[in-house]
Amino acid sequence: MTSAIPRLQLNDATSIPQLGYGLHRVDPARAEELTLAALEAGYRHLDTAYIYGNEEGVGRAIAASNIPRDELYVTTKLWNDQHRDADAALGESLERLGLDHVDMYLIHWPVPSQGAYVDAWKSMIQLRDAGLTTSIGVSNFLPAHIDDLEMATDVTPAVNQVELHPLFQRWKELDAMRVHGVAIEGWAPLGGGELDLEDYPEITDAAEAHGKTPAQVVLRWHIQNKVIVFPKTTSPARIAENLDVFDFELTQDEMAALISLDEEEFGRIGPHPADYADI
Repeated sequence: MTSAIPRLQLNDATSIPQLGYGLHRVDPARAEELTLAALEAGYRHLDTAYIYGNEEGVGRAIAASNIPRDELYVTTKLWNDQHRDADAALGESLERLGLDHVDMYLIHWPVPSQGAYVDAWKSMIQLRDAGLTTSIGVSNFLPAHIDDLEMATDVTPAVNQVELHPLFQRWKELDAMRVHGVAIEGWAPLGGGELDLEDYPEITDAAEAHGKTPAQVVLRWHIQNKVIVFPKTTSPARIAENLDVFDFELTQDEMAALISLDEEEFGRIGPHPADYADI
C-alpha cells in the first residue's frame, strides 16, 4: 500500500507523500499505539504538533517501528506563544520525537495581533539552513500573510496547511497561494467530525458507484484536487480504510457534484486566521 501513495513536488525541490496520518486530538496515551497502527497499515507521513501534546508517543512509535528514517516524513508545528523562540521550540520537539530533524516544520497560526510571524519565519529559515528541518511552511495563513513573509525574506513557504473540506473549499485563496508555488495541505478534510457525510447524496451516490465509503470518496476528491491530506481517526480499521483510496477515480461529474457543496465562508468550522489569537 505504501508504494501507492503519490508524492507531490514542493517548491524547495523536495517531495511529500500526499496522504498521511493526522494526530490532531489523538490522546497522548494512545499516540504510540495509533501511530504504530498507521505505520503498519502503510502510512509514512505523520502530522503532529507541539500543541497536540503527543509528540513523545509519536517518537516512541517511530523508534519501535524500525522503519528506516529516510522512509518517513514527519511534520510538527511551532505554537503561537513560541514565535519569538522557534529554535528552542524545535529543539524541544525534536527531543520529544527522538529525532535529529523533522521533514517539515510549520508556523501553526499567524496570530497577526502578536505581530511576530515574520520574525518566526526568519528563524525557521535558519533552522532549515542548519539541517534541523528539511522544509518549512505555514498553517492557517491567508495569502496576505504569505505576502508578508515573501517581502521580508524572499523565501516562500513550501506548504500552507488550512481548513479544507467539501463545505469550505476556498478556491480563490488556494489559487492565489498556488500561483506562488505553495502546496496546499487540508486539515479537517472530512469535516472535522462536524459533517455527516451520509447526508449528502453528491457524496453517497459516488460512494455507491465505486463501492467505497463516503469518507473514501471525499479523500479521493482531495487527492484529485492535488491537496495533501492526513485524516485523523482513532480507529485502526478506519486508519486502514482511509489509505484505500488509490484504486479508483472520481469522474468529472462526480468531482463537480462535490464542488457544488461549497458553502464558502458559511462552511468554515474552525477559527478565522485573521483574528485567532489563542496562545
